[in-house]
Amino acid sequence: MASYHLSVKTIKRSAGRSATAAAAYRVGERIECQREGRIHDYTRKQGIEETFILTPKDAPDWASDRSRLWNEAEASETRRNSVTAREWELALPSEISAEARSQITRDFAQELVSRYGVAVDVAIHAPHREGDQRNHHAHVLTSTRKLEAGGFTAKTRVLDSAKTGGVEIEQMRGLWAELQNRALERVGEVERVDHRSLEKQRETALDRGDKLSAEELDRDPELKLGPAANSMERRAKAVAERQGREYVPVTERGAVVHAARQARAAFREMRERLDIARETYGAEREAGQGRVSAGLAALRAATSKERGERNPGDFRERLSQVVGRSRDQDDTPKPEGRNYARERLKEIMEKDAGRDGQAAVHKLDGHSEYDLGEDTSREARKPSVNERLKDVLNKPRERLEIEDERDQEKDREVEKDRDIDRDPGLSH
Repeated sequence: MASYHLSVKTIKRSAGRSATAAAAYRVGERIECQREGRIHDYTRKQGIEETFILTPKDAPDWASDRSRLWNEAEASETRRNSVTAREWELALPSEISAEARSQITRDFAQELVSRYGVAVDVAIHAPHREGDQRNHHAHVLTSTRKLEAGGFTAKTRVLDSAKTGGVEIEQMRGLWAELQNRALERVGEVERVDHRSLEKQRETALDRGDKLSAEELDRDPELKLGPAANSMERRAKAVAERQGREYVPVTERGAVVHAARQARAAFREMRERLDIARETYGAEREAGQGRVSAGLAALRAATSKERGERNPGDFRERLSQVVGRSRDQDDTPKPEGRNYARERLKEIMEKDAGRDGQAAVHKLDGHSEYDLGEDTSREARKPSVNERLKDVLNKPRERLEIEDERDQEKDREVEKDRDIDRDPGLSH
Protein backbone atom coordinates (compact mmCIF):
# COMPACT_ATOMS: atom_id res chain seq x y z
CA MET A 1 0.00 0.00 0.00
CA ALA A 2 1.29 3.48 -0.89
CA SER A 3 2.23 5.53 2.16
CA TYR A 4 2.89 9.21 2.57
CA HIS A 5 5.98 10.72 4.09
CA LEU A 6 7.47 14.20 3.78
CA SER A 7 9.65 15.71 6.47
CA VAL A 8 11.63 18.94 6.51
CA LYS A 9 14.87 19.25 8.45
CA THR A 10 17.50 21.93 8.77
CA ILE A 11 21.29 21.64 8.55
CA LYS A 12 22.56 23.77 11.47
CA ARG A 13 26.09 24.73 12.38
CA SER A 14 25.03 24.80 16.03
CA ALA A 15 24.49 21.03 15.76
CA GLY A 16 27.95 20.50 14.30
CA ARG A 17 26.69 19.95 10.76
CA SER A 18 27.58 21.48 7.42
CA ALA A 19 25.98 21.67 3.98
CA THR A 20 29.09 20.22 2.35
CA ALA A 21 29.04 17.10 4.55
CA ALA A 22 25.30 16.63 4.10
CA ALA A 23 25.56 16.86 0.31
CA ALA A 24 28.56 14.50 0.11
CA TYR A 25 26.81 11.86 2.22
CA ARG A 26 23.50 11.95 0.33
CA VAL A 27 24.96 11.75 -3.16
CA GLY A 28 27.90 9.48 -2.28
CA GLU A 29 30.67 11.79 -3.44
CA ARG A 30 33.89 13.38 -2.18
CA ILE A 31 33.60 17.06 -1.23
CA GLU A 32 36.26 19.19 0.42
CA CYS A 33 34.82 21.75 2.83
CA GLN A 34 36.88 24.94 2.46
CA ARG A 35 35.48 26.55 5.57
CA GLU A 36 36.31 23.59 7.84
CA GLY A 37 39.36 22.36 5.95
CA ARG A 38 37.93 18.83 5.99
CA ILE A 39 37.30 16.27 3.27
CA HIS A 40 33.97 14.44 3.33
CA ASP A 41 34.43 11.25 1.31
CA TYR A 42 31.39 9.00 0.90
CA THR A 43 32.27 7.50 -2.47
CA ARG A 44 31.88 3.97 -1.06
CA LYS A 45 28.25 4.56 -0.14
CA GLN A 46 25.83 2.23 -1.97
CA GLY A 47 22.15 2.33 -2.85
CA ILE A 48 22.21 5.68 -4.67
CA GLU A 49 20.11 5.39 -7.82
CA GLU A 50 20.21 8.91 -9.22
CA THR A 51 21.47 12.42 -8.41
CA PHE A 52 20.88 15.78 -10.11
CA ILE A 53 20.98 19.53 -9.43
CA LEU A 54 18.30 22.06 -10.36
CA THR A 55 18.84 25.83 -10.21
CA PRO A 56 16.99 29.00 -11.23
CA LYS A 57 17.32 29.94 -14.90
CA ASP A 58 19.62 32.94 -14.18
CA ALA A 59 21.93 31.04 -11.80
CA PRO A 60 25.71 31.18 -12.44
CA ASP A 61 27.40 28.31 -14.25
CA TRP A 62 29.35 27.16 -11.19
CA ALA A 63 26.04 26.18 -9.50
CA SER A 64 26.05 22.91 -11.47
CA ASP A 65 29.30 21.91 -9.68
CA ARG A 66 28.18 20.26 -6.45
CA SER A 67 31.38 20.98 -4.51
CA ARG A 68 31.42 24.63 -5.58
CA LEU A 69 27.67 25.02 -4.94
CA TRP A 70 27.76 23.94 -1.30
CA ASN A 71 31.04 25.63 -0.49
CA GLU A 72 29.48 28.88 -1.75
CA ALA A 73 26.43 28.19 0.41
CA GLU A 74 28.67 27.76 3.46
CA ALA A 75 30.63 30.91 2.62
CA SER A 76 27.43 32.99 2.39
CA GLU A 77 26.68 32.32 6.07
CA THR A 78 28.78 34.12 8.65
CA ARG A 79 27.16 33.25 11.98
CA ARG A 80 28.17 30.35 14.20
CA ASN A 81 24.58 29.08 14.49
CA SER A 82 23.56 29.64 10.86
CA VAL A 83 21.25 27.27 9.02
CA THR A 84 23.19 26.48 5.85
CA ALA A 85 20.80 24.09 4.11
CA ARG A 86 17.33 22.60 4.34
CA GLU A 87 16.49 18.97 3.62
CA TRP A 88 13.16 17.66 2.28
CA GLU A 89 12.93 13.92 2.83
CA LEU A 90 10.41 12.18 0.56
CA ALA A 91 9.02 8.63 0.51
CA LEU A 92 8.59 7.40 -3.07
CA PRO A 93 5.80 4.96 -4.01
CA SER A 94 7.06 1.47 -4.81
CA GLU A 95 4.00 0.81 -7.00
CA ILE A 96 5.40 2.93 -9.85
CA SER A 97 8.51 2.51 -11.99
CA ALA A 98 11.95 3.95 -11.29
CA GLU A 99 11.47 6.40 -14.17
CA ALA A 100 8.15 7.57 -12.71
CA ARG A 101 9.71 7.99 -9.26
CA SER A 102 12.49 10.06 -10.81
CA GLN A 103 10.00 12.24 -12.68
CA ILE A 104 7.78 13.10 -9.72
CA THR A 105 10.87 13.86 -7.61
CA ARG A 106 12.16 16.14 -10.33
CA ASP A 107 8.75 17.85 -10.57
CA PHE A 108 8.74 18.46 -6.82
CA ALA A 109 12.30 19.82 -6.89
CA GLN A 110 11.46 22.11 -9.80
CA GLU A 111 8.54 23.52 -7.82
CA LEU A 112 10.93 24.34 -4.96
CA VAL A 113 13.19 26.18 -7.40
CA SER A 114 10.34 28.12 -8.97
CA ARG A 115 8.59 28.94 -5.70
CA TYR A 116 11.56 30.01 -3.56
CA GLY A 117 14.38 30.70 -6.05
CA VAL A 118 16.80 28.30 -4.31
CA ALA A 119 19.31 25.74 -5.55
CA VAL A 120 18.18 22.10 -5.20
CA ASP A 121 20.39 19.01 -4.98
CA VAL A 122 18.53 15.68 -5.29
CA ALA A 123 19.61 12.12 -4.42
CA ILE A 124 17.24 9.17 -4.97
CA HIS A 125 18.04 6.16 -2.78
CA ALA A 126 17.06 2.53 -3.20
CA PRO A 127 15.70 0.53 -0.25
CA HIS A 128 18.26 -0.69 2.24
CA ARG A 129 19.27 -4.26 1.45
CA GLU A 130 18.33 -5.40 4.96
CA GLY A 131 15.17 -3.29 5.26
CA ASP A 132 11.78 -3.00 3.65
CA GLN A 133 12.29 -3.36 -0.10
CA ARG A 134 9.46 -0.90 -0.75
CA ASN A 135 11.34 1.92 0.98
CA HIS A 136 12.31 3.99 -2.05
CA HIS A 137 13.05 7.56 -0.95
CA ALA A 138 14.68 10.81 -1.97
CA HIS A 139 16.75 13.45 -0.18
CA VAL A 140 16.19 16.94 -1.55
CA LEU A 141 18.77 19.39 -0.22
CA THR A 142 18.03 23.10 -0.80
CA SER A 143 19.92 26.27 -0.06
CA THR A 144 18.48 28.65 2.51
CA ARG A 145 19.22 31.67 0.32
CA LYS A 146 18.02 32.60 -3.13
CA LEU A 147 20.45 31.85 -5.95
CA GLU A 148 20.66 34.63 -8.52
CA ALA A 149 23.08 35.62 -11.25
CA GLY A 150 25.56 37.09 -8.76
CA GLY A 151 25.37 34.16 -6.35
CA PHE A 152 23.48 33.59 -3.11
CA THR A 153 21.47 36.59 -1.93
CA ALA A 154 18.54 36.98 0.50
CA LYS A 155 17.36 34.38 2.99
CA THR A 156 14.11 32.53 2.28
CA ARG A 157 12.40 34.02 5.33
CA VAL A 158 9.00 32.79 4.21
CA LEU A 159 10.12 29.31 5.23
CA ASP A 160 11.85 30.46 8.41
CA SER A 161 9.01 32.53 9.85
CA ALA A 162 6.74 30.90 12.41
CA LYS A 163 3.71 32.55 10.81
CA THR A 164 4.35 31.57 7.20
CA GLY A 165 6.69 28.59 7.40
CA GLY A 166 4.02 26.08 8.44
CA VAL A 167 1.63 27.24 5.75
CA GLU A 168 4.28 27.00 3.05
CA ILE A 169 5.37 23.53 4.09
CA GLU A 170 1.76 22.34 4.24
CA GLN A 171 1.22 23.53 0.68
CA MET A 172 4.31 21.68 -0.48
CA ARG A 173 3.08 18.58 1.34
CA GLY A 174 -0.16 18.83 -0.61
CA LEU A 175 1.76 19.17 -3.87
CA TRP A 176 3.79 16.06 -3.10
CA ALA A 177 0.62 14.07 -2.38
CA GLU A 178 -0.89 15.26 -5.66
CA LEU A 179 2.20 14.26 -7.65
CA GLN A 180 2.17 10.79 -6.16
CA ASN A 181 -1.56 10.26 -6.70
CA ARG A 182 -1.29 11.28 -10.33
CA ALA A 183 1.53 8.78 -10.84
CA LEU A 184 -0.46 6.04 -9.07
CA GLU A 185 -3.50 6.78 -11.22
CA ARG A 186 -1.46 6.58 -14.42
CA VAL A 187 -0.41 3.01 -13.64
CA GLY A 188 -3.92 1.94 -12.61
CA GLU A 189 -3.36 1.78 -8.87
CA VAL A 190 -6.43 2.34 -6.71
CA GLU A 191 -4.48 3.33 -3.62
CA ARG A 192 -3.98 7.01 -2.86
CA VAL A 193 -1.93 8.97 -0.34
CA ASP A 194 -3.11 11.85 1.84
CA HIS A 195 -0.84 14.48 3.35
CA ARG A 196 -3.35 15.67 5.95
CA SER A 197 -3.42 14.65 9.58
CA LEU A 198 -5.49 11.63 10.62
CA GLU A 199 -7.94 13.90 12.41
CA LYS A 200 -8.51 16.02 9.29
CA GLN A 201 -8.95 12.93 7.15
CA ARG A 202 -11.45 11.52 9.64
CA GLU A 203 -13.50 14.71 9.65
CA THR A 204 -13.66 14.66 5.85
CA ALA A 205 -14.75 11.01 5.86
CA LEU A 206 -17.55 11.77 8.32
CA ASP A 207 -18.68 14.76 6.24
CA ARG A 208 -19.15 12.56 3.19
CA GLY A 209 -20.85 9.83 5.25
CA ASP A 210 -18.05 7.26 5.00
CA LYS A 211 -18.21 5.84 8.51
CA LEU A 212 -15.98 2.87 7.69
CA SER A 213 -13.09 5.10 6.62
CA ALA A 214 -13.66 7.31 9.64
CA GLU A 215 -13.40 4.26 11.89
CA GLU A 216 -10.13 3.23 10.24
CA LEU A 217 -8.70 6.72 10.71
CA ASP A 218 -9.66 6.85 14.39
CA ARG A 219 -6.18 5.88 15.61
CA ASP A 220 -2.96 7.43 16.83
CA PRO A 221 -0.18 8.29 14.37
CA GLU A 222 2.42 5.58 13.95
CA LEU A 223 5.22 5.71 16.49
CA LYS A 224 8.66 6.61 15.18
CA LEU A 225 11.19 3.85 15.75
CA GLY A 226 14.35 5.93 15.66
CA PRO A 227 17.70 4.86 14.15
CA ALA A 228 18.73 2.42 16.91
CA ALA A 229 15.40 0.58 17.21
CA ASN A 230 14.93 0.58 13.44
CA SER A 231 18.31 -1.08 12.96
CA MET A 232 17.52 -3.74 15.57
CA GLU A 233 14.15 -4.50 14.00
CA ARG A 234 15.69 -4.74 10.52
CA ARG A 235 18.16 -7.33 11.78
CA ALA A 236 15.39 -9.27 13.53
CA LYS A 237 13.32 -9.34 10.33
CA ALA A 238 16.31 -10.56 8.30
CA VAL A 239 17.04 -13.36 10.78
CA ALA A 240 13.38 -14.43 10.84
CA GLU A 241 13.28 -14.52 7.05
CA ARG A 242 16.44 -16.62 6.84
CA GLN A 243 15.11 -19.07 9.43
CA GLY A 244 11.71 -19.25 7.77
CA ARG A 245 9.75 -18.17 10.83
CA GLU A 246 7.42 -15.34 11.68
CA TYR A 247 9.02 -12.03 12.60
CA VAL A 248 8.68 -11.07 16.27
CA PRO A 249 9.64 -7.51 17.30
CA VAL A 250 12.61 -7.23 19.67
CA THR A 251 11.99 -3.72 21.01
CA GLU A 252 9.01 -2.14 22.72
CA ARG A 253 8.69 0.49 20.02
CA GLY A 254 8.96 -2.18 17.36
CA ALA A 255 6.16 -4.19 19.01
CA VAL A 256 3.88 -1.14 19.07
CA VAL A 257 4.56 -0.31 15.42
CA HIS A 258 4.17 -3.94 14.32
CA ALA A 259 0.84 -4.31 16.12
CA ALA A 260 -0.47 -1.07 14.61
CA ARG A 261 0.54 -2.14 11.10
CA GLN A 262 -1.08 -5.55 11.53
CA ALA A 263 -4.30 -3.91 12.72
CA ARG A 264 -4.35 -1.57 9.72
CA ALA A 265 -3.67 -4.46 7.36
CA ALA A 266 -6.55 -6.45 8.87
CA PHE A 267 -8.86 -3.46 8.52
CA ARG A 268 -7.83 -2.96 4.89
CA GLU A 269 -8.44 -6.65 4.21
CA MET A 270 -11.91 -6.44 5.75
CA ARG A 271 -12.70 -3.34 3.74
CA GLU A 272 -11.49 -4.93 0.52
CA ARG A 273 -13.75 -7.91 1.08
CA LEU A 274 -16.67 -5.62 1.83
CA ASP A 275 -16.07 -3.67 -1.39
CA ILE A 276 -15.96 -6.92 -3.38
CA ALA A 277 -19.19 -8.08 -1.77
CA ARG A 278 -20.93 -4.79 -2.56
CA GLU A 279 -19.78 -4.83 -6.18
CA THR A 280 -20.87 -8.43 -6.61
CA TYR A 281 -24.26 -7.91 -5.01
CA GLY A 282 -24.99 -4.83 -7.11
CA ALA A 283 -23.96 -6.56 -10.33
CA GLU A 284 -26.09 -9.61 -9.53
CA ARG A 285 -29.14 -7.53 -8.70
CA GLU A 286 -28.74 -5.63 -11.97
CA ALA A 287 -28.58 -8.98 -13.76
CA GLY A 288 -32.01 -9.88 -12.35
CA GLN A 289 -31.00 -12.18 -9.52
CA GLY A 290 -33.00 -12.30 -6.30
CA ARG A 291 -31.69 -11.00 -3.03
CA VAL A 292 -30.75 -14.43 -1.69
CA SER A 293 -28.90 -15.51 -4.84
CA ALA A 294 -27.13 -12.15 -5.08
CA GLY A 295 -26.19 -12.31 -1.40
CA LEU A 296 -24.73 -15.80 -1.76
CA ALA A 297 -22.71 -14.74 -4.79
CA ALA A 298 -21.43 -11.70 -2.88
CA LEU A 299 -20.43 -13.87 0.06
CA ARG A 300 -18.52 -16.29 -2.15
CA ALA A 301 -16.73 -13.44 -3.93
CA ALA A 302 -15.76 -11.79 -0.63
CA THR A 303 -14.34 -15.00 0.82
CA SER A 304 -12.56 -16.06 -2.36
CA LYS A 305 -8.82 -16.60 -1.89
CA GLU A 306 -8.26 -14.99 -5.28
CA ARG A 307 -9.35 -11.59 -4.01
CA GLY A 308 -5.76 -10.34 -3.70
CA GLU A 309 -5.08 -11.17 -7.35
CA ARG A 310 -8.11 -9.41 -8.79
CA ASN A 311 -7.94 -6.32 -10.92
CA PRO A 312 -10.67 -4.10 -12.33
CA GLY A 313 -10.18 -5.49 -15.84
CA ASP A 314 -11.09 -9.09 -15.13
CA PHE A 315 -13.50 -8.51 -12.25
CA ARG A 316 -16.57 -9.15 -14.39
CA GLU A 317 -15.10 -12.38 -15.76
CA ARG A 318 -14.22 -13.71 -12.29
CA LEU A 319 -17.63 -12.61 -11.05
CA SER A 320 -19.36 -14.59 -13.78
CA GLN A 321 -17.37 -17.68 -12.77
CA VAL A 322 -18.37 -17.28 -9.14
CA VAL A 323 -22.02 -16.74 -10.06
CA GLY A 324 -21.94 -19.69 -12.46
CA ARG A 325 -20.82 -21.98 -9.67
CA SER A 326 -23.55 -20.68 -7.37
CA ARG A 327 -26.23 -21.33 -9.99
CA ASP A 328 -25.00 -24.86 -10.58
CA GLN A 329 -25.10 -25.56 -6.88
CA ASP A 330 -28.27 -23.76 -5.82
CA ASP A 331 -30.59 -23.68 -8.84
CA THR A 332 -30.59 -27.43 -9.67
CA PRO A 333 -34.19 -28.46 -10.53
CA LYS A 334 -35.74 -30.78 -7.96
CA PRO A 335 -38.92 -32.92 -8.26
CA GLU A 336 -41.99 -31.17 -6.97
CA GLY A 337 -43.64 -32.30 -3.77
CA ARG A 338 -40.48 -33.61 -2.09
CA ASN A 339 -38.76 -32.03 0.85
CA TYR A 340 -35.27 -33.47 0.70
CA ALA A 341 -34.12 -31.67 3.83
CA ARG A 342 -37.01 -33.11 5.85
CA GLU A 343 -36.54 -36.61 4.44
CA ARG A 344 -32.83 -36.57 5.23
CA LEU A 345 -33.51 -35.32 8.74
CA LYS A 346 -36.11 -38.05 9.19
CA GLU A 347 -33.55 -40.70 8.22
CA ILE A 348 -31.07 -39.34 10.76
CA MET A 349 -33.70 -39.27 13.48
CA GLU A 350 -34.85 -42.82 12.78
CA LYS A 351 -31.27 -44.06 13.02
CA ASP A 352 -30.89 -42.53 16.46
CA ALA A 353 -31.45 -45.39 18.90
CA GLY A 354 -32.25 -43.07 21.76
CA ARG A 355 -35.19 -41.38 19.98
CA ASP A 356 -38.31 -42.64 18.27
CA GLY A 357 -38.24 -41.65 14.61
CA GLN A 358 -41.98 -41.30 14.24
CA ALA A 359 -42.31 -39.09 17.31
CA ALA A 360 -39.41 -36.91 16.19
CA VAL A 361 -40.81 -36.46 12.71
CA HIS A 362 -44.24 -35.80 14.23
CA LYS A 363 -42.64 -32.96 16.17
CA LEU A 364 -40.75 -31.82 13.06
CA ASP A 365 -44.09 -31.47 11.26
CA GLY A 366 -45.12 -28.85 13.80
CA HIS A 367 -47.02 -30.94 16.37
CA SER A 368 -46.37 -30.79 20.08
CA GLU A 369 -44.73 -33.75 21.74
CA TYR A 370 -47.73 -33.78 24.13
CA ASP A 371 -49.90 -34.90 21.20
CA LEU A 372 -48.20 -38.24 21.66
CA GLY A 373 -48.07 -38.10 25.43
CA GLU A 374 -45.31 -36.83 27.65
CA ASP A 375 -43.48 -40.11 27.28
CA THR A 376 -43.06 -40.66 23.57
CA SER A 377 -41.43 -44.07 23.97
CA ARG A 378 -42.93 -47.10 22.26
CA GLU A 379 -44.15 -48.63 25.56
CA ALA A 380 -45.95 -45.57 26.97
CA ARG A 381 -47.86 -44.27 23.96
CA LYS A 382 -50.70 -45.93 22.06
CA PRO A 383 -49.29 -48.23 19.34
CA SER A 384 -49.99 -47.35 15.75
CA VAL A 385 -51.90 -49.60 13.34
CA ASN A 386 -48.70 -50.67 11.64
CA GLU A 387 -47.07 -51.54 14.94
CA ARG A 388 -50.06 -53.62 16.05
CA LEU A 389 -50.13 -55.42 12.70
CA LYS A 390 -46.41 -56.20 13.03
CA ASP A 391 -47.00 -57.54 16.55
CA VAL A 392 -49.66 -59.91 15.27
CA LEU A 393 -47.62 -61.11 12.34
CA ASN A 394 -44.55 -61.70 14.48
CA LYS A 395 -46.26 -63.68 17.25
CA PRO A 396 -45.56 -67.46 17.44
CA ARG A 397 -48.29 -69.80 16.18
CA GLU A 398 -48.73 -71.45 19.62
CA ARG A 399 -49.48 -68.12 21.21
CA LEU A 400 -52.02 -67.34 18.53
CA GLU A 401 -53.79 -70.70 19.15
CA ILE A 402 -53.97 -70.09 22.90
CA GLU A 403 -55.40 -66.64 22.37
CA ASP A 404 -57.88 -68.07 19.85
CA GLU A 405 -59.12 -70.65 22.42
CA ARG A 406 -59.50 -67.87 24.97
CA ASP A 407 -61.58 -65.91 22.50
CA GLN A 408 -63.79 -68.95 21.82
CA GLU A 409 -64.30 -69.54 25.55
CA LYS A 410 -65.38 -65.94 25.98
CA ASP A 411 -67.85 -66.36 23.13
CA ARG A 412 -69.39 -69.47 24.78
CA GLU A 413 -69.77 -67.64 28.08
CA VAL A 414 -71.57 -64.83 26.32
CA GLU A 415 -73.97 -67.29 24.62
CA LYS A 416 -74.69 -69.01 27.99
CA ASP A 417 -75.62 -65.69 29.55
CA ARG A 418 -77.96 -65.03 26.71
CA ASP A 419 -79.65 -68.47 27.22
CA ILE A 420 -80.15 -67.77 30.92
CA ASP A 421 -81.83 -64.51 30.07
CA ARG A 422 -84.23 -66.41 27.77
CA ASP A 423 -85.16 -69.08 30.45
CA PRO A 424 -89.00 -68.75 30.99
CA GLY A 425 -88.67 -70.03 34.53
CA LEU A 426 -86.95 -66.89 35.52
CA SER A 427 -89.41 -64.62 33.97
CA HIS A 428 -91.83 -62.64 36.11
